[in-house]
Amino acid sequence: MKTIIAFCALVVVVVAFPGDTYDPRYDNFNAQELADNLRLLKSYGKCFLDEGPCTPEGADFKKSIPEALRTTCAKCTPKQRELIRIVVRAFQTKLPDVWEQLAKKEDPNGEYKESFEAFLNRSD
Repeated sequence: MKTIIAFCALVVVVVAFPGDTYDPRYDNFNAQELADNLRLLKSYGKCFLDEGPCTPEGADFKKSIPEALRTTCAKCTPKQRELIRIVVRAFQTKLPDVWEQLAKKEDPNGEYKESFEAFLNRSD
């Protein structure tokens, strides 16, 4: 089940800045390194699922996942959108069971599935 998270994101968004975008402190986060490292990806998945410890970055990302999902990353900068897409695609292709659990946790009724999939497929 390919659903939504930003997590996924998941991954790149932190605490909202007092403006229209998320705090850019993790804009240089190496999402590709995370996506390429299965052990690290699993660790982040456990963090997001409340099944394991979180790195400071993982804990920050986890806080922003629900809002980023509901708004299809409306407060994300272009760089943050790019990073989230990298991480979400890694979960979808390398750890589909974890992705399904994350999607179910963050969007149990599939309410945001269609809009988040559209977000993932855009290239903005």
